[in-house]
Order: sequence, then C-alpha cells, then structure tokens
Amino acid sequence: MTELLQWARHHWHRLTSGRTQDEDERPYNYSSLLVCGGKSPQTPKPAGKHRVVIPHLQCFRDEYERFSGTYVNNRIRTTKYTLLNFVPRNLFEQFHRAANLYFLFLVVLNWVPLVEAFQKEITMLPLVVVLTIIAIKDGLEDYRKYKIDKQINNLITKVYSRKEKKYIDCCWKHVTVGDFIRLSCNEIIPADMVLLFSTDPDGICHIETSGLDGESNLKQRQVVRGFAEQDSEVDPEKFSSRIECESPNNDLSRFRGFLEHSNKERVGLSKENLLLRGCTIRNTEAVVGIVVYAGHETKAMLNNSGPRYKRSKLERRANTDVLWCVLLLVVMCLTGALGHGIWLSRYENMVFFNIPEPDGRVISPVLTGFYVFWTMIILLQVLIPISLYVSIEIVKLGQIYFIQSDVDFYNEKMDSTIQCRALNITEDLGQIQYLFSDKTGTLTENKMVFRRCSVAGFDYCHEENAKRLESYQEAVFEEDEGTDTLSGSLSNMAKPRTHGCRTVPRGPLGSKSSTHLSGSIPALGSSGEGSGEVPHSRQAAFSSPIETDVVPDTRLLDKFSQITPQLFTPLDGTTQSPPLEILYILDFFIALAICNTVVVSAPNQPRQKIGLSSLSGMPIKSLEEIKNIFQKLSVRRSSSPSLAGGKDPTSGAPCAFVSRISFFSRTKLSPPMEDESSQMGESPQADNSACCTETEAQNSALGLTIGSAEALDGPPPLAANLCYEAESPDEAALVYAARAYHCTLQSRTPEQVMVDFAALGSLTFQLLHILPFDSVRKRMSVVVRHPLSKQVVVYTKGADSVIMELLSVASPDGTNLEKHQMIIREKTQSHLDEYAKRGLRTLCIAKKVMSDAEYAEWLRNHFLAETSIDNREELLVESAMRLENKLTLLGATGIEDRLQEGVPETIEALHKAGIKIWMLTGDKQETAVNIAYACKLLEPEDKLFILNSQSKGACEMLMSAILKELQKRTQAPPEPASLRKSFRRPPDPQHSGRSGLVITGKTLEFALQESLQRQFLELTAWCQAVVCCRATPLQKSEVVKLVRNHLHVMTLAIGDGANDVSMIQVADIGIGVSGQEGMQAVMASDFAISRFRHLGKLLLVHGHWCYTRLSNMILYFFYKNVAYVNLLFWYQFFCGFSGTSMTDYWVLIFFNLLFTSVPPIIYGVLEKDVSAETLLQLPELYQSGQQSEAYLPLTFWITLLDAFYQSLVCFFVPYFTYQGSDIDIFTFGNPLNTAALFIILLHLVIESKSLTWIHMLVMVGSILSYFFFALAFGALCVTCNPPSNPYWIMQKHMLDPVFYLVCVLTTCIALLPRFLYRVLQGSVFPSPILRAKCFDRLAPEERAEALKKWRGTVKINQVASPYARQSAAQSGGTMTGPSAALAMKSTTACAVEQENLPTCETVLDLGCSELGALKMPEPLAC
Repeated sequence: MTELLQWARHHWHRLTSGRTQDEDERPYNYSSLLVCGGKSPQTPKPAGKHRVVIPHLQCFRDEYERFSGTYVNNRIRTTKYTLLNFVPRNLFEQFHRAANLYFLFLVVLNWVPLVEAFQKEITMLPLVVVLTIIAIKDGLEDYRKYKIDKQINNLITKVYSRKEKKYIDCCWKHVTVGDFIRLSCNEIIPADMVLLFSTDPDGICHIETSGLDGESNLKQRQVVRGFAEQDSEVDPEKFSSRIECESPNNDLSRFRGFLEHSNKERVGLSKENLLLRGCTIRNTEAVVGIVVYAGHETKAMLNNSGPRYKRSKLERRANTDVLWCVLLLVVMCLTGALGHGIWLSRYENMVFFNIPEPDGRVISPVLTGFYVFWTMIILLQVLIPISLYVSIEIVKLGQIYFIQSDVDFYNEKMDSTIQCRALNITEDLGQIQYLFSDKTGTLTENKMVFRRCSVAGFDYCHEENAKRLESYQEAVFEEDEGTDTLSGSLSNMAKPRTHGCRTVPRGPLGSKSSTHLSGSIPALGSSGEGSGEVPHSRQAAFSSPIETDVVPDTRLLDKFSQITPQLFTPLDGTTQSPPLEILYILDFFIALAICNTVVVSAPNQPRQKIGLSSLSGMPIKSLEEIKNIFQKLSVRRSSSPSLAGGKDPTSGAPCAFVSRISFFSRTKLSPPMEDESSQMGESPQADNSACCTETEAQNSALGLTIGSAEALDGPPPLAANLCYEAESPDEAALVYAARAYHCTLQSRTPEQVMVDFAALGSLTFQLLHILPFDSVRKRMSVVVRHPLSKQVVVYTKGADSVIMELLSVASPDGTNLEKHQMIIREKTQSHLDEYAKRGLRTLCIAKKVMSDAEYAEWLRNHFLAETSIDNREELLVESAMRLENKLTLLGATGIEDRLQEGVPETIEALHKAGIKIWMLTGDKQETAVNIAYACKLLEPEDKLFILNSQSKGACEMLMSAILKELQKRTQAPPEPASLRKSFRRPPDPQHSGRSGLVITGKTLEFALQESLQRQFLELTAWCQAVVCCRATPLQKSEVVKLVRNHLHVMTLAIGDGANDVSMIQVADIGIGVSGQEGMQAVMASDFAISRFRHLGKLLLVHGHWCYTRLSNMILYFFYKNVAYVNLLFWYQFFCGFSGTSMTDYWVLIFFNLLFTSVPPIIYGVLEKDVSAETLLQLPELYQSGQQSEAYLPLTFWITLLDAFYQSLVCFFVPYFTYQGSDIDIFTFGNPLNTAALFIILLHLVIESKSLTWIHMLVMVGSILSYFFFALAFGALCVTCNPPSNPYWIMQKHMLDPVFYLVCVLTTCIALLPRFLYRVLQGSVFPSPILRAKCFDRLAPEERAEALKKWRGTVKINQVASPYARQSAAQSGGTMTGPSAALAMKSTTACAVEQENLPTCETVLDLGCSELGALKMPEPLAC
C-alpha cells in the first residue's frame, strides 16, 4: 500500500504542477506494484547516466519525490514465482524445452478425430506427469528462497523518521533511497549507504566483508570529507546536501560520485565512503549514513547470480541423438503411411476395407495415408524419450549429493567441504583435457613468510629464520596427527555469539586458531551465551605463527643497531652525517611498516582499533612530549587517505620548512661492508601467538625521542601487544618482518601512522595519501610527511619489473650518489634473480622526496581527478603515475609461499590421466619455473623451452625454431600436418619425450594475436606442460578461450582470487579455491574446493563415475524406447499399417513412465564400474572419459541396432508361437509386453558393473508392479477400450505354461548376443577399465602385486621407446638439472646443493640462430 501511495502521490504531483519529466528524472518502477511480485531486473536500466540522491526529509519533499522517491525500495525477492503466477510462469518456462513442445503438439494432435490413436486423456498423461514432477521440484526450491527472503526483509534497523524527528525501528524492506540509517557495532548493513558520521574520533568505520566476499579481515571506511570534523552526530534535519553518483552496477571495488553542498561546493566520493549491504559494522560504536542504493540495486544483490547454468558436452551429444531419433520416427511414420496407402490401393474395391464416409464419399488412399502418418506419430511417440530429461536432472542431483557427502573433501581447519554451484555439468568433470591453474593460493598455501631481503645492495639470507621454518613444519606435522580428532570434536560445540559492541565475532563453524609450537589445543572460536567467560580472541587473517614469527638476520640486526638518535642530533655545534647505508636501512624498514593498509588492533579487546587516543596511557617524560601529544590529538582532517584523497600541502608544517636543511642532503658515502663479523649476543625471539608481542630485551638507552634528551624505560604498555589486520598476506609478512627488527607499526588513522622505532622512539608520520595497488600500475605508494626531515616522501613497493623502470636515471659520469645508486641497482637485480630461482615472490622498495611546490602542483591535478565521476579510475591512475617516477631504490624482499600439501602428487596423477596442465601466474619467470619443478608440473627429464621476446617478429621466429626442434625429436611426420589442420592430434610423449614451455607475459601478448594463434597452439600441443608467467587476468581468460575454441577440448580453470574470475568463467568448468583471498573466485565458479589436492579425487573418481553413469544411462534410455516402440512398428505389417496397437493404451503409457523408469535412475546414481581406490591408483583410467569411449556415435548406432534386433526377437518368437491360433489382439500383446519387460531389465543387469541390494530391490519392484497392475487392470477393466478389452488376460496367461516358455525363450534369444559380447570383451580383449575392475576382487596382497606389474609394464613401455632414445641422442648439449630440493614441499632454502639430474633446458636467445642447451645456473650459497 505504501508503494501504491508513493506512485499515486508522485504522478498526482506531476499532473497538478504541469511539469514534464526532466532529463535527470527516472521513471517510477512499476514492477514493485505488481501483485505477483516479480524480481527486479538483474541489471537496472536508469533513464539517466547518473543517480541523484535527495535526503528523505520534509524540506526536500518535492525534490525527493522527483528523484529518490522513484527508485526501488529495499525489499528483495529472489523467488521466481508467487501463488498467482506459479502455474502459468512455470508452464511457460517448461515449454521452452523442445521435447515438451513436441509432446504438447502430440496431445493436441490426438484430439483431431481423423488421426486419433489413443484416448485423449491417455495421451496427456506422460506430459502431465513430467510437468508435474518438475513443477513440484521448482515450487519447493522457490518456497525455500521465499522463507529466506521473508526473514531478511523483516530484519530491524534504525531509520530516521521525518515525522517523529528521531530514529525509529524499521524493517529492512521499508528502507528507501535517501533514508538516514543509524547502525551500531556488530549490526549488518541493510543497504548501500554513504558514511556521514562515525563515533570513532578519526571518522573511521571498520567493516567485515565476510558476508559479501568471504574475507574476514577488517576494512576501513571513512566519513565523507568535511563531516569528520563535526563534534556531534550528524543531524538529518540540518543536512542540506545532495548526492550525485553513478547508476547501480555490480562492481564491488568502485564507487564514483560527489556530495554537493547548498553552496555548490563539491566533495568527491569513492568506495572508501561507501558501506555495502551485507557487511558488518565492527569496532565502531555507531555510524550514520544515507542510502544511495537499495534492494536489488545494491552491489551485493547485483552480484548474486545464483547457481550457474551450463550445458554439458554429454547433454549436447544427447540432444543430437534425439534429433536422430526424430528422423528415425519420421522414417517409420512415412513407412507406415506409404504402406497403408499401398494396402488400401490393393483393396480399393472391397468395401469391407475401404469404408465410405457417412455422405457416401470415399477417401482416397493418398489422403488416408496422410492421416495415418500423423496417427503413427502419436502411436510411436515413445520413441522420443520424454522422461529422459527428467531422469537426467534427477540423476545429476543424486550425483551432486554423493559428491558433497564425500568426507574426503571435508577441510576440518576451514570447516568446509566441496560446493556444487552448477547443477548440470557433473559429467564434464570426467572429460577434462586441459587444466589451467593459478599459482598463488591455488598450488601454494598463500601463507607468505618473510625469507630474505636486500638493502642498499647487500643480501641478508636469514639463516636462523630458515631453520625456524623447518622446525615449524616438523612440529605442525606431529601436532596435526595428535590433535585433529580432538579439535574436530570440540569445533562442534561453538555457539552463536551474542550481539554486543565488544563481543568477538565468531568465525566459520569449527574454525580454529593457529596451533602453537608447544602443541597446545586450539581454542574455540567463541564462548557460549551466558557463560560469563571472556570470549576468545578471533584470529586475524594471515597471522599464523609461521607468518608472524620472523627471526632477524644477525648481520642486518647489527647494522640496524647503529641507528641511534645521536646520528641525527647536532653535537657541539657540528653536524654529523649518517652513513648512507644506515639511512637506506632506516627508510627500508619504515617503508615495510607504513606502505600498506594494515589495521592495528589489540588482542585483549579483540578487533579494537588502536589509535592515537590510546597514547594517553603512555608515560609522559617532558613538557615537550605533552605538547606533542596535544598537537597530535588536535590534528584536523582535510582529506581522505585513499587514492581519491588529498591533503593540504602546508598542513602540519611551517610555511618555511623547505628552507630547513635535511639530514638526507648531508649524507656521505660509506665504504661497503663486505664482511661483518659482529654478531648479536642473543637474537630476540618473537612470540608464537597471532598477536605481535614486543620483546622486553630492548635497550632503554635507544628509546630517545627526537627533541628530547630523556630516554623511555621501554615500549609503551599499550604497544606491547598488537594484532595486525591485513588485506593481503604480502602486506602482513612485511609488517611482521619490520616488527622483528623493532620497527613496529603501532597505530593507523586516516591522518597519521605511528611507528615505534626501537632506537628513535615513536615516529608519527602525517599520512597525506595512499595510492592503492592496481593491476595496471602493479605497485602501491604512500605519501607522508617525514617526522625527521619534515619533507614530503613517497614510499613505493611493487613488482620489480615495474619499479626498476621508474628509478631515476643515473649516468656513469654523474655524482658519487648516482654511481652508488647504479651499483645498488645492479646488485639488487642480481639478488632478485637469485630469489626468483629459489621460488620466492619478490618486491622492490623505493622512495622519492618531493618539495612542497612539486607536491602542491600534483595535488591540484589530483583533486580534479578525484571529484570527477566519468573516467575517474583512469584519471586517478594517471595522477598516481605522475607521482611515481624518478624513484630511489632502497632494496628488495623475498617472500616464500609454500606449496599446499598433496599438490605434487595431484599434478603427477593428473599428468598420468592425460590432462595437460598450464600454470598461469603473474610471478616472475624464475619463480614460476621453480614452483613448476617443485609441484612436478615440470619433470627433471623434461626438455624445457623458454619463449621470451620483445617483438612480434621475434616471437614468430622463436616459435618456428622450437617447432623445428620438437619435430626433430619424433619420427612421426604425419602428426604435425594433421595438427595444423585440426589441432586434435598432439604427439605421443612416449615417442617424442616430454617437453615443457615457459612463456612470459609480453611474449604471450604477441602469441595471442590472431596471426600467431595457430602457430602458438601447435607449439603448445607438443608440450605436456606450459607455464605462462607475468600474465594479467585478461591474458589468463584469453588463453583459456583460445584453447577451448580452437582445439575444441574440454577445459577446466582453477583459481582462488578475484584476478582468476574471468579465467574461471570462460572455461568449460570453473573451480574456485576457498582460500585466504576471499570468495570472489568461489562465487564465480561451478565447483568450490578448499584444497588443490581435492581436485584429484573430484576428477579421477567422481568425474569418471558421473560421466560413465550418465553416458550409459542415456544410451539405455534410447535403447529401451527404440526396442519397445519397434514392437508396435512390427505389428503394423500385420494390421495394414492402420496405426492399431496390440497393447492396451494404459499399459503402453505406463511401460516407459512407470515400470522401466526407476532402474536406470538408480543405475545413473549408484553405478561404480571401478572402485575409488583403484581409480586413484591408476589415473590412466581417466583417459576413457577424455576420449568419450562410453558414448561415441558408433556406440549410439550399435545400441540402436541391438534394440532393433531384440525387438524383432521379442515380436516374432511370440508371433510364430501363436500363429494359427484364435487368440485376440490383447492376448497376443500380453506376452510381448512381459517378455519386453524382462529383456529391458535384464539388459541393464548385464550392463551394470556393480549390483547392490538397491539395484535388485528396484528390479524386483518394477517386475512386481507390472504384474500387479496387469492383474488388477485385467480384473477391473471390463470395458475400458471397446470393442476389445484386457479383461482377465494376465490371469489366464499365468496359468498357461506356454506363456512362461515364450517369455523365457524370447528373453534368452534376445539377450544372447549382448551377453556373449560382454563375456568375450571381459576375457579375450578386455579394456583397461575391465582389467582394473578385476583388481577390486583380489586380496590386498594380490592387488598390490597386480598394481605393481601394471605400473611396471607402463614404465617399461615408456623406457623402451626407440623414439625416446633417438630424441635423447639428438638433443645433445650439457645435461643438467634443477636442485633436488625443488621437488620438496618447501620451494626455497637458504643454501641449496645442486645435483646433476637428466634435465635439459633449452633457452632461446634472439641473438642465436641455433638452439642450445644451457646449464641452469647454480644458486648462490649464503
């Protein structure tokens, strides 16, 4: 009623005012007024380009009705149906299927008297049953959605009432655009709204987005600039601004708009000011915002696409075969029509056969034949399996149920199992030929561990930290064995949390905190209600002990200890110049600590932000410190710290501060320290907890603050225990590394970042800007005002390939500082190459010092970019790139990302299964190659080709050279020719030897161009593994699309992050890994798993089963329908092709609909041709699905021929038995039906590889139901089908021995060829599947011996291949190999011993005309 009044008021106001619709005005949404509901469109279509939001207040009443009043409200509806539209809409959707339309046509056709074959009601029965079953399924699913929608719509929130002038309780469904909403801590945000007020003194609101993207770490949102300075809560009645923003869209990472005050002043809005529906308020007492998007126009709802619908390869094949059945039906009906016409022509003068019409007119044989054609269509309609599609849906639901019930997919640590989000492509899991995998988080743990760093050209290998990692691995392995069972039982005891501001949010059911090295049992996620105990702290993301506990390098720590206040304090009127290396170390660790978006919280009050206000508890040493504290607390915000934010260039510093002499300009070059022998007496050990505990072994003499001669006694009490909430594991690893060196990030506000530097005390950096990371720039930067130099400094971290290009150009003839920078650059680059070869993820750290004038000029241009709505992202990126140039290199970091458990074994099994695996990653070439060796994507004996070029022409030449080299290694010349034509016949690796290809992102860009695509695909077809490094998300999707469309193969893409979404959506099957990078990949996927190793069983076992079951079931449906329909067809030859049936119509309909429908469904759900254990031990068996052996076109036609033969036997054995007798038509048809039932059911028994009691129960049930129906129908139906009727026919036959003889003889003769074929196939020429099936019957000892012989045979065949020997002789060159340590789970080590393994790596250089095999460089020992 409220919506109706709004609509009426809106149009009445327009009519009375005589106003026409403006350009910016949106038409009213009529869909919300429909009684039947109707889901709002997935993608809103606004009339204007932008959205204008007017406050829902009395003073804006007219303008509100014009703009905000026309938008949809916050009511959501994910259901498709209502009580009124369920029947018509469901029927409308079901009749989109061609099969249903076909049977509807037959129903209508049977109502035509001239072609009527059955009773009108009988023809309708199959269609009605099928439609009813699907309608019930759809209705139950929709009702479940309705209950969830009702629960969400009736949630309560605080909305400002313009009548009562206060906030009142209101249901979510009544919230509209322009409403002011007040939320408290732990409340869920009901709609997308712009943040106008926060009780946080810094104007920050912390939100948890786990309900939106699965990420559990906190994120900061900021009050709109200009509102944060208000001392009291925003008063809606005094709000006089309006908001203009972009139209609703599903981009979660973007929000563009501005807030315009009454004085026409504009303030830019970004995603940092937007609170999204579905997120939860954390660490903030209360917030106030104004709604800009509601209901189905919120970003969360626009991203809620639900289960994806894809059509599987097998279903497409079945649709093709259905068309063949239609053609077969037309041929049979034409035969009947032609036969009836010929038959009437022969007896045209005999009135008995050619009865005239009531008016005396005789119908010609041609017209009668035309009528008979349509009669035959109705009679033989069962040839098209209407129940096939229903059965396929039921079988797939059963298969999904068993996949999700598999306990092997359960991850206890995450309390999650596999998710099947696409309900209709399970069989495609058994036909995968190409697998495209991300690296980070998919093959690896995504637990970033700080391993090494290079500062000012010196490498620090952190040997003690490497030993700590090895000991941690052993301790965790031992602990996991002893505590998994206990912690699993405890995890089920967690109860829902109570809602209070300081209540600890509970993680997923059964989530566990990180286990300690001491072997303690993980704590529960939360305490029960009313227990009175303090809730346990929820573990922050990326904060396991392996990530947080960093042991410092003794050499670097020794140099670090030289940083003292005396270096920067004038003594006796003289100025001391600190060594340049010490300044580099200082800036390096400052950059690690502040160049991020990490949120600092306290462990004793979980997820409570630590801000500058907490400094009141610190000991005060001097009046100057008191003055500094008051200055810190009185800082006023002038801008947002995000990329869209800006700061006053002169704020917080005197106007003449440029004239101050910085100690950075008074530095001198220090001699290089090659051999440092000084060691720290004792390295501080980091605490094992997830929170950062500062060591108490600090020297109090190093605690001086600049400007004060007094020392602090130790770290502040509130800074002693800190927890870090990071948005990425890389950020967390670097912050924890800085903390290990006593450079501790203590607090972060929108204005300032405080770092506790052990030697210099607390340094407070004024935060001017944060330029976040993006895939274009591949770096992030922070702009701060340095507390020591008072200069504007830009700290940047990013990919080495990008940072190196942004460094200031130094000439060899330049100053000593420029020459020193060139030396640092060269040494750092060599260190980066070494890190990459060890499989480490590398980042470069750099800085830039700006003058006030330069910063002010940049800020003016940046402000124009941040206040624009159109092309804001592009303008902001350009602005950031203008700032990030002429950088000074400080150093680099190497972070280790360990392989997940079971990844090498899984990839090895998938290789044996014939699946070609491509690794698509954004990492460096060396890192990607080493990870590929470690996870067994590349084998030591592989011939490795590296494709790296800088131009399209060079790329083409390199690919041609590699192809020639590969063709020399095989003696099969026809292979490449056929490959160029169809791309479907890659060479056998047994004949040519395994090959691997590594291609860089720049070269991949050339290879994906249309002119080089075929050559690139031909090259990759010869390689068993391909590694694409430095690949962008767009390139990942283009590679998958190229392979899928041109090679016509089944593809699978797996990833865990938002950068993998496009690749996942393009592939035939997309799999998301629910790891530490949120749920974007999971939400876009068809299946979601928690570990990569689960992919092995999903494909090799469940994929094989699903494909085999469904293939055989579909073939069985075609077989039984053709076999039964042909009985009617053969009878037409003995009844003048008149369309008469020898079976009662009810028996005819129920035969396929009831008596023979359940057994194939049970077969499709429960059939197991080979056990799961055998399928995992013999991955080669998966290749049968890749080649579609179970459902080939030849198999289909052989099945139809067998059906024709069995129908001939089933018809003519009873025919010759009863020939010359006086039995009636139904008495002749009864043994045909009975024999057909036994033949069809026993045919399924022959095809089944595993028979359970469920199979037998269903078989017996089908036979009993048939006889029960026949007996009851024969006893009760006296005049059901006059003039003939089935009265007492079955009763008489059951007393006749001939009936039993006919049934037995017919069944045996019909099934004998099929039975003999299966016997010979299993004994004389068994397939690999049948051979493996025999293993399941053996005793454990015999089974192990048989498997050993199987593998030995395969290995002997591979080794004895003459092609392999010849290719080895032709390859030549030095045979060297990567480190043996690369095959271990830990992909890196401080010092690695090189072994000579039979591996040949071929590196192609533009300067070389011939291919050469070069020895892989030895890793340098520390």
